[in-house]
Amino acid sequence: MTAAPQRIAISTGGGDAPGLNAVIRAVVVAAAQRGWECYGIREGFNGILQADRYPVDGVFRLSTEMVRDISHLGGTILGTTNHGNPLRYAMRMPDGSMQEVDRSGEIVSHLKALGIDALICVGGDGTLTIAHALHLKGLRVIGVPKTIDNDLDKTFTTFGFDTAVAFATECVDRLHSTAASHQRIMVVEVMGRYAGWIALHGGIAGNAHAILIPEIDYDLKQVAAKIMQRDATGQHYSIVMVAEGAVAAHGAHALQEAAGVGSVERLGGIAERVAQELQELTGKEARAVVLGHLLRGGSPTAFDRVSALRFGAAAVRALDQGYSGIMVALAFPNVNYVALEEVAGRMKGVPLDGDTLQTARDLGISFGDEES
Repeated sequence: MTAAPQRIAISTGGGDAPGLNAVIRAVVVAAAQRGWECYGIREGFNGILQADRYPVDGVFRLSTEMVRDISHLGGTILGTTNHGNPLRYAMRMPDGSMQEVDRSGEIVSHLKALGIDALICVGGDGTLTIAHALHLKGLRVIGVPKTIDNDLDKTFTTFGFDTAVAFATECVDRLHSTAASHQRIMVVEVMGRYAGWIALHGGIAGNAHAILIPEIDYDLKQVAAKIMQRDATGQHYSIVMVAEGAVAAHGAHALQEAAGVGSVERLGGIAERVAQELQELTGKEARAVVLGHLLRGGSPTAFDRVSALRFGAAAVRALDQGYSGIMVALAFPNVNYVALEEVAGRMKGVPLDGDTLQTARDLGISFGDEES
């Protein structure tokens, strides 16, 4: 079995999520319990790849004192980024053009030069794909699943998701009273990329009347019919929860900007589109509310704190047991290990035959399809 490391590093990449600091604390404390040193990498891997920005502390020592009271804090003390993928790093060439190059080897070399034996990589599907590539280049790597979107495969849930759903639910609760007062349609847009987990769970918990998710192509005529049906029974307002990646049948995703070299496709604007169309179809006033990055901020719920602490501690145990190239995953009642190659590049969408979606249908919630 591979010997236990003596000096490890941790990075947090992709979008921020409530619970990241709890993972960092668990890793640092669990490592210290074993007599290991722990180092943090700034902003994903920017602390290495952008050395000019961090000439001194791009990779810095994390002490137990530094992480003593951070579990309840949102964000990440290491910083994060969803730009600058080291596998496809956008660089300006001598002729002035921009090209994508693979700089992952620089990360491996830099960490080995610092005497760092292993890396704990915290992130979503993009970050874990990078982690898998680093593992294949000979670096000992353990992945920790993080995303508010809950779209990572092979884990029951990811930390950050519960907090996002709780906040979305609170917002929808508040919108019921104002929508009822003005007899309006309120269209609430939530994050989730190409998976509808936040919209589905937040919509059910918040008693939405229609939920539009990427997994089901919607027809707004079906949603309009649901709204007019409510009107006919004296319920003169409706709440529509829509995931940012939802798309109409034969339609296209709503995008904030086109993707370019080194950039990430940004979804957004679907709520405004749906509100306008529903207003035309029903003759009722419709308003759009975009929760956006509010879902990412704030303190993690108790569930997400405990999950994050469990993931961090499990990652250190995995290294102590000689593992590499795996992700720690939640499989009740325990955390287990899954090969990164089974996770990298894969997305977990809402299963159409799942109990949660069927529950929504049994409650009379419309998904804008023929079954609604």
